[in-house]
Amino acid sequence: VVYTQSEILQREVYLFERLDSPNREPMKHLKAICFLRPTKENVELLVQELRRPKYSVYFIYFSNVISKSDVKALAEADEQEVVAEVQEFYGDYIAVNPHVFSLNLLGCCRGRSWDPAQLTRTTQGLTALLLSLKKCPMIRYQLSSEPAKRLAECVKQVITKEYELFDFRRTEVPPLLLILDRSDDAITPLLNQWTYQAMVHELLGINNNRIDLSRVPGISKDLREVVLSAENDEFYANNMYLNFAEIGTNIKNLMEDFQRRKPKEQQKLESIADMKAFVENYPQFKKMSGTVSKHVTVVGELSRLVAERNLLEVSEVEQELACQNDHSSALQSVRRLLQSPRVSELDAARLVMLYALRYERHGSSGLPALLEELRGRGGTDRYRKLVSAVVEYGGKRARGSDLFSPKDAVAITKQFLKGLKGIENVYTQHQPLLQETLDQLIKGKLKDSQYPYLGPNTLRDRPQDIVVFLIGGATYEEALAVFNLNRSNPGVRIVLGGTTIHNTRR
Repeated sequence: VVYTQSEILQREVYLFERLDSPNREPMKHLKAICFLRPTKENVELLVQELRRPKYSVYFIYFSNVISKSDVKALAEADEQEVVAEVQEFYGDYIAVNPHVFSLNLLGCCRGRSWDPAQLTRTTQGLTALLLSLKKCPMIRYQLSSEPAKRLAECVKQVITKEYELFDFRRTEVPPLLLILDRSDDAITPLLNQWTYQAMVHELLGINNNRIDLSRVPGISKDLREVVLSAENDEFYANNMYLNFAEIGTNIKNLMEDFQRRKPKEQQKLESIADMKAFVENYPQFKKMSGTVSKHVTVVGELSRLVAERNLLEVSEVEQELACQNDHSSALQSVRRLLQSPRVSELDAARLVMLYALRYERHGSSGLPALLEELRGRGGTDRYRKLVSAVVEYGGKRARGSDLFSPKDAVAITKQFLKGLKGIENVYTQHQPLLQETLDQLIKGKLKDSQYPYLGPNTLRDRPQDIVVFLIGGATYEEALAVFNLNRSNPGVRIVLGGTTIHNTRR
């Protein structure tokens, strides 16, 4: 995710192998660099490798803390003395954006408690992140969540045990780790998105920066899978947080710019200088051509899906459910869309889920009728079960915070004024709960009673370095919120992480 193969090639690394691939040939003229997670399986594979080394010398890098006993096992296996060095290089997580990381874990809890293996993995990922950023933080966690408390304690144990590793230069204001639970806001991952990165993940799915386009009608072979990475795609870097309408305009400009730079077909290559100029410009032209065809394809497919699944209408109702409090109008809108043949089963279920989360305790709830309607559409009970599972996961009983707080007059006026100043549009009025939580945190107003510190010490100053971690997964809408908070609060640096990055399907 961080380094492209061509970048590694420039560093003279010519062969990529997996340690567990069975039929590797011995190549005694090569040096090997091993980069591994320090798991039992990996150490065992390394032991086998060192007993019968295939390369002349080994440089071993573990992505996290390795135990002394494992190092001893490697030393004993290294009878031919081929190991030149063993290092810890903390990178035990996936760097998604410059301010977002993921652990690529799906389903980290069973009911309301951790799956023990996933708790271990999450603790490792989080401590590796802190070590790579050189932070020894104070820890706060969401009191209403048992998993958040458990994770906070596990991270604290590692910091205490490995105190030498965490002995960084003290900063004036200590960094802060805030651990939250996805179940506090189950609304955000269920909404359609309208900024580029979030929308691509919602409609096509982003997996380690790769997008699978193989199901796109009439797709050419070389575009079946494309990479979207802000590191080496300028257009994506500049557009990932923009609204869909703006992206359409920017794609058009990109195309026009490309047309202008096209090497003239009838260009006569008469002199050596002509040829030289053509060859020099060609790689840039080819790269631009790749960028253009990639984004035109992706945006074209997004547009097709929006039209086919009637998403503008669906999204408007989702936003109404998430942001407004008008039960009868919401119920009518959801009913109308459930009866429309143009609305897909997934989108119908999503609307019912949002309705259920929003109005679960409403006196005249129309949920039973909506569930019947949903069943009538698909002929199965699958989605009905999912609706009740979502309410059990993120409903009123499960939440520690007030997700739909009755906004006071001041807040309403503020929102109204913001609206006059050109509300983004009706499709992006929703703000994830995380935005408010972090806003409170930055202003020093986040309640200790709901988000206590672990241990006796508390922060006297406003935090400057914040790592916020969502058990149960973050979203790209939250990544956008964090990006904006970083931009509008100079001096504050927020990094967002999650066990995974969700879209509705996930």
